[in-house]
Amino acid sequence: MTFDSQAYTVQLEEKVSRLRDLLAPFDAPEPAVFDSPLKNFRLRAEFRLWREAGERHYAMFSQDDKRTPILIEAFPIASLRINELMPKLKAAWQASAALSHKLFQVEFLTTLAGDAMITLCYHRPLDEHWHAAATKLAADLNVSVIGRSKGKREVIGHDYVVEKLEVGGRTFSYRQPEGAFTQPNGTVNQKMLNWAYDALGDRPDDLLELYCGNGNFTLPLATRVRKVLATEISKTSVNAALSNLSENAVDNVTLVRLSAEELTEALNEVRPFRRLHGIDLKSYEFGSVFVDPPRAGMDPDTCELTRRFDNILYISCNPETLAANIAQLHDTHRITQCAMFDQFPWTHHMESGVLLTRR
Repeated sequence: MTFDSQAYTVQLEEKVSRLRDLLAPFDAPEPAVFDSPLKNFRLRAEFRLWREAGERHYAMFSQDDKRTPILIEAFPIASLRINELMPKLKAAWQASAALSHKLFQVEFLTTLAGDAMITLCYHRPLDEHWHAAATKLAADLNVSVIGRSKGKREVIGHDYVVEKLEVGGRTFSYRQPEGAFTQPNGTVNQKMLNWAYDALGDRPDDLLELYCGNGNFTLPLATRVRKVLATEISKTSVNAALSNLSENAVDNVTLVRLSAEELTEALNEVRPFRRLHGIDLKSYEFGSVFVDPPRAGMDPDTCELTRRFDNILYISCNPETLAANIAQLHDTHRITQCAMFDQFPWTHHMESGVLLTRR
């Protein structure tokens, strides 16, 4: 793969043009554009292992052909740390039957701060020989190692990495658990966080956040408002978010494990939820809502819920569903800011953000 800056510029402009066209019916302002490094931007990578000539190789498969492996020695779009670890890990499994026996998949998770974790997946139970070899591997490579076999998980070191991101002049520390969602492009993620921080601005009232994940946006946005009610359905992400709030001494956030649909029912007083016991929803003075939904966007009821707020700050990984949601809200809210974040260079995917304010 070549990393031609001119080809990247053309591709980036195509994405900006696509977003511009999708938002044109809503009189959107010109989007701010946040580019990506051309290579070494991806902080996580997953490889199948493929046996050839009696040796295991890193392998990937194209979308069109799941049977023919593409053997890989290096992965230029992945972080420098992943590329540094790949040959060292390969040499380790080649030298150790305990590490290589029935090993079929390898996952790397790294951070801009330099932390790293390797997950090794096996078609066999893990024994004391594996544990001894993996412990030495973790020490030699200065990483955490996770071993996974059917229904079992062995952790050597930590089952998370720690990221540090600077937003609004403050450094936030993030615990990112193994197996949980994290933004793959750390450099662009930091740009997204700063854009959202600036777009929200300092406010005297409260923020509702839906789909908060591990608290990626929650931490910096909480410093802009009086208090935050945040929701997330994934138990792993909720635990990571609680840890991150504590680690960063952010004490004005209440986090509840509810889906966006359930919170809508709670705010509409359709039915009570035990998980909201002790939380007085009427004590909040919500002026803004922040949403970062999955690719499908917000369902119609959640979209209607956001209409109640003067400001809707929306981060999207799918510009088509973003446009569909804005169409539902356009009669009461207008786009006052928008942005395109090139989270996934060399693909057609993009992240985008809009600030909608009440007309």
